[in-house]
Amino acid sequence: MIGEEVRYGRGPSGARLAAQGRWVELLERFRLARALRDPLAGPLGHLLAYGAPAGVGARLFDPAGGAATLADHDAGPLWEVFATRHPRPVLDALPLPPAVARLAAHTRALLGEEPPEGECDAAGVPYRLQPWEEGGWERDTRVREYLPTGGARRALHLVPPSREGLAAVELPLPGKRLTGLAATRLLAGLSDWTTAVCVRGRAADAVAQLAGGPEVTGGELPFAALYPALVHLASARPDRGAAQGRLAVWQLLAAMDGDGAPSRAGARALVARLRCLTWSEPADDLRHLHLAVEDPATGLAWALSGSTAEPA
Repeated sequence: MIGEEVRYGRGPSGARLAAQGRWVELLERFRLARALRDPLAGPLGHLLAYGAPAGVGARLFDPAGGAATLADHDAGPLWEVFATRHPRPVLDALPLPPAVARLAAHTRALLGEEPPEGECDAAGVPYRLQPWEEGGWERDTRVREYLPTGGARRALHLVPPSREGLAAVELPLPGKRLTGLAATRLLAGLSDWTTAVCVRGRAADAVAQLAGGPEVTGGELPFAALYPALVHLASARPDRGAAQGRLAVWQLLAAMDGDGAPSRAGARALVARLRCLTWSEPADDLRHLHLAVEDPATGLAWALSGSTAEPA
């Protein structure tokens, strides 16, 4: 919460400066707080990123002036707060650092803006959402909803979302896990509360590695239904945004396909052939995710599973 005094001197609170439109003063207050490593820097940055005119807000990220980095955050990364407040043409005209500009452009795509067809970032990820990225969630659940004076609301995407439509699935005996694959490492790296494995075989063979018994309550889903949960899993920490989650999933798909870099054609072909299985566990808590994907072209399957009571 932003108080009426700052720790390093008397003066109006950040909220009062914002209400009075004294954005340049608030920017200087942010820079001083950040230089002193004061925790107040995050809330001050939020006020600026959310409410300041675009030109002033962009100065948050000016490397010559004690800039916010990609990791600076309050309820979410400051670059994401800023990106939710301005359309893509405005953002493109600002002198933003390349990394911030890239993430801001991906954020606007997640929010429903449609950039030119075929426009990709330097890593090969298209800015425009692909059809398989759009259908599994509503636009207003893709990115945190930031509040004017601080804080954010965030949707919860679960896999499976419920036990409706699931049935008993008998699992094979667990086989040997494959190790050392980049795709498994990237899958495991999406969060710190899930476990990832890879096997040579089918989706059920991968599930058998992580499920709590020889039979589960499960069912098949298209990859498009799993995609929102993977993006949100990879962006659940306050210092990570939905655009970073999307980029992490694209990199994961490239690794599963054996490519070093993402490509629209490669991702489309892989997503079309993946066979996906989800299941539930009796101990599932507030957040849970249980999924397996099988690539018939390579004979490899991956499973990801976890459950935690802590909200994202």
